Amino acid sequence: MPKLTCPFVAALVGALLAASLHGEPTAERGSGFTMAQVKGYPFPTGLTAAATGSRIAWALDERGLRNIWVAEAPEWKARRLTHYEADDGQELSSLALSADGQYVVYVRGGDHGSNWDDSLPVNPAEAATPVTVQVWSVPFAGGEPKALGEGDLPAVSPRGDVVAFEKDAQVWAAPIDGGTPAKKLFTARGHNGDIQWSPDGSRLAFVSRRDGHALVGVYRDEATPILWVAPSTSRDSSPRWSPGGERVVFVRRPGTGGAPVMLLEPRHHPWALWTADAATGKGRVLWTAPESVRGSFPTTHGQVNLHWAAGRRIVFLSYEDGWPHLYSIPEDGGQPLLLTPGAFMVEHVSLSRDRRSLVFAANTGESSDDIDRRHVVRASVDHVQVELLTPGVGLEWAPVVTGDGAWVAYIGATAQRPPLAAVRPSPGGHPRVLAEDRVPVDFPTAQLVTPRAVTYESEDGLVIHAQLFEQPGGSSKKPAVVYVHGGPPRQMLLGWHYSGYYANAYAVNQYLASRGFVVLSVNYRLGIGYGSEFHRPRNAGAKGASEYLDVKAAGLYLRSLPQVDPDRVAIYGGSYGGFLTALALARNSDIFATGVDIHGVHDFTTLDRGFGSALVAALGTGPGRFEPSDRDKALEVAWTSSPVSSVATWTSPVLLIHGDDDRNVPFAQTVDLARRLQARGVRYEELVIVDDTHHFLRYANQLRVDEAIAEYLERQLAARPGTE
Repeated sequence: MPKLTCPFVAALVGALLAASLHGEPTAERGSGFTMAQVKGYPFPTGLTAAATGSRIAWALDERGLRNIWVAEAPEWKARRLTHYEADDGQELSSLALSADGQYVVYVRGGDHGSNWDDSLPVNPAEAATPVTVQVWSVPFAGGEPKALGEGDLPAVSPRGDVVAFEKDAQVWAAPIDGGTPAKKLFTARGHNGDIQWSPDGSRLAFVSRRDGHALVGVYRDEATPILWVAPSTSRDSSPRWSPGGERVVFVRRPGTGGAPVMLLEPRHHPWALWTADAATGKGRVLWTAPESVRGSFPTTHGQVNLHWAAGRRIVFLSYEDGWPHLYSIPEDGGQPLLLTPGAFMVEHVSLSRDRRSLVFAANTGESSDDIDRRHVVRASVDHVQVELLTPGVGLEWAPVVTGDGAWVAYIGATAQRPPLAAVRPSPGGHPRVLAEDRVPVDFPTAQLVTPRAVTYESEDGLVIHAQLFEQPGGSSKKPAVVYVHGGPPRQMLLGWHYSGYYANAYAVNQYLASRGFVVLSVNYRLGIGYGSEFHRPRNAGAKGASEYLDVKAAGLYLRSLPQVDPDRVAIYGGSYGGFLTALALARNSDIFATGVDIHGVHDFTTLDRGFGSALVAALGTGPGRFEPSDRDKALEVAWTSSPVSSVATWTSPVLLIHGDDDRNVPFAQTVDLARRLQARGVRYEELVIVDDTHHFLRYANQLRVDEAIAEYLERQLAARPGTE
């Protein structure tokens, strides 16, 4: 990659190293901290900036109390705007500031990390009347929040006076001050959303998802018919306006149907960029992705990350060079320019207000270990100029540029200090960490270990990255545990994670290390951060579960360490990590003495939503049912890739954990596995979290789950005579 310019490297690295040294572990086993203490960290999300001035807002989750916080230059004093005082599991999402910075708009409720029913109410606190999913606004200066109406995914007009949002598959709007009730703007077939205001606030572009295809529409007012943009049998998405509002760029993919695909073979998932006249709807193709597996539709954060930038250029993300990178292309067509060359990935992309630069998170920096971190990077939209803004041993993500261009705001953490919002001058300078006083006084910062980057080889020779957690001292032969992340397109890091789900896992791994465990957090194939071939391997998932080789090798790696008791190696993980945990116990109870399977997938052949849904859809009835395909072979492979196919060799005890309002993995997956284990006489325990989701939205429920994981592993792997 090009040289990264770092005007304040020495000062920043020195400060971050000092912070890291301050966090060196001081406690031996038994004198450490409780799970409640290490779970007491605040967690910020949804960082956003106003289009003018230097105002930012974010949501902060403090032990389940979720509230909106704001700050502005020059003091950057963090203030809490809302006062939600109950651990009721209600998310705060879709944060946005009005262009003038006078209002913060947000959604309260729902489960927006789910695979289905994300906009439906959740009720883990068992309220007699569940909280509905609503759009809210609150003045930046302070005041009482106003409910703008039931709905989701709001978009604030550039004029700052109106908020449009989705409700009942239609587009509604309300005054930002809540002065009058919301009203439906129009009625159109399909599910209408992905709302994008024109730059002058006079029109809305939106997507209408219909059976097998999707259309981009433009709405002006109730007296003007909707303009459908280059309608076709394709699936169109992600409309973005040109700076002057004359044109729209969007993503086009083929509609559903056609001849059945070969399920077991890697294949290209085609897509293209189109532009259209916003007055006539007449469109044309701008660019077509290369017909290769690498050139397939991107599936990392933000997917295409489409932006209409300055200099008459359009920015997008593609995996075509082997990494998820940013490109730009002239708005009238031409050869795309690779903006971010190098062996690293790009995510959390944000366009500056002047549209001349992009800020994003990337796993690159001055150290080879930065492949397992995130740092904020800036790039130009029209030439190759890549600048590392936050070097060092910390982690930084979710960057945004303030409206006046003077500051870059982001969320940052270290291996010890939990995530907090931060700002730094855009030209360069020392960062300011905001709301540091929200870290509880009993949070065990100084007792957390710095995980160590390690690599090992899988059975087929693939190099696997992992992080090793271990407190110094303790017994001569320690129990050990493999942690397996979910996703699977995720990457565990050398510090606190940018996802709330995996920040929780990081806290649990720190706690287990404090209790004398050696913990190995594994980044197996199918994950992100290591290039296209690693992210999209052959024979993985329901096509052969080749990623299990990396998990099995992790267990063998731990057993080979001199400080580990090879008979006391466990495994745990959630979601896809639960699937791999169950697969490990089913196939290799000789390696893994016990495990904790948290809402795991257990049978790909019965999964009609989430993981494996494409397979089940292909196996069902419909067009092409009698056409030649590999569906029968794919069904057989999906079965043998599933843990339930190997229950006959499962002997190790297991703890099963699942919330029965899970919207990512059906609860029935655990119900079925429990019956199979019972029939085989395998010892299992179960913890059912009633009316909570895949993400355990209520803090009390998540703490209960975490404590159950630790208690179970300690009980199952209790010290044996002669090992202390």
